[in-house]
Amino acid sequence: MIRWVLVIFIGLVLFANLLPWLQKLGIGRLPGDLRFKLFGKIFTIPFASTVLLSLFVLLIAKFLK
Repeated sequence: MIRWVLVIFIGLVLFANLLPWLQKLGIGRLPGDLRFKLFGKIFTIPFASTVLLSLFVLLIAKFLK
C-alpha cells in the first residue's frame, strides 16, 4: 500500500514539474484540474489530466502487449 502511495506521489511531482510544457498541449487545463493562488504562487493539482494520461498509457500498454 505504501509503495502505491509513493508511486502516485512521485508521478504527481513529475507531472507538476512537466506541466509548463504540457500546458502548451492543453493538458493541465482540463475541467477536473485544480488551480489556486496562495501567497503569490500558483499551485496546480492535475486530477483530470493525470487520469487522462493514465488511460492513454494503459491503452498503449494493452496494444503493445
